[in-house]
Amino acid sequence: MGKVVITADSTCDLSSDLVEKYGIVVVPLYVITGETEHRDGVDITPNGLFEYVRQTGVLPKTAACTVEDYTRVWKPYLDEGASIVHLNISSEFSSCYQNAVTAAQALKNVYPVDSRNLSTGIGLLVLDAAEMAAQGMDAKEIFDTLEQKKQRLNVSFVIDTMEYLAKGGRCSSVVALAAGLLRLKPCISVNEGRMGVSKKYRGKLRDVLMLYVHERLKAAGEVELKRIFITDSGVSEDIVREVREAILKEAPFSEILHTNAGCTVCSHCGPGTLGILFYEAEK
Repeated sequence: MGKVVITADSTCDLSSDLVEKYGIVVVPLYVITGETEHRDGVDITPNGLFEYVRQTGVLPKTAACTVEDYTRVWKPYLDEGASIVHLNISSEFSSCYQNAVTAAQALKNVYPVDSRNLSTGIGLLVLDAAEMAAQGMDAKEIFDTLEQKKQRLNVSFVIDTMEYLAKGGRCSSVVALAAGLLRLKPCISVNEGRMGVSKKYRGKLRDVLMLYVHERLKAAGEVELKRIFITDSGVSEDIVREVREAILKEAPFSEILHTNAGCTVCSHCGPGTLGILFYEAEK
């Protein structure tokens, strides 16, 4: 049985430590500022993106990985006899999955997975895929298992400011201004591959996040306690620590991982966003 290589779009938002630990190969999306094209997480970081917005008032654009990008990354592994399982951002958000499928069809032994998700919702699937590969499962078995596991993902974020949503045309500037005056903080959830507002909180971010963690885990019912992610686009270490403590009060997760959102996610949500991402228990 040949080696199985796990690859993923940069939208999986895994830290460099996790990428190295699990042997993940990351394919970066593109972030475009003015006339300049950057590779997400390679040529530009979220801090650089936020600084660009502060200086110009313009939101960067993002672009999908191309068929050529995927082919260039995958072919050396395939030539060595490996199989590949690749995790994509939801096909509802990007053409990455479509491009990955096109590239895979011209090759052999590549299994693209439409995560129907984003950020470390994808990351949860990626780590599971890497663990299954290490256990000796073949690519088709891993693919089939991920297709089932992705149905149980519970992914959401609380957004501190609606400025970036307004700049991106996802809400009006009037709505964003009113939300700021009322200190509204929307909770964005991912369902069936799409994002939508599931609740609107009101108050200081720290207080809102404590309530959010309690309500999100309680509403989920039985959860898989192996692993949970805290992913944010720039909040204080104190808040992250308090969120971690709040999670453990609700459920005894074996592993709580903290990562920072990448440029693709940050370009939509802006700074001060935080989410918890986990699996609901298998029914």
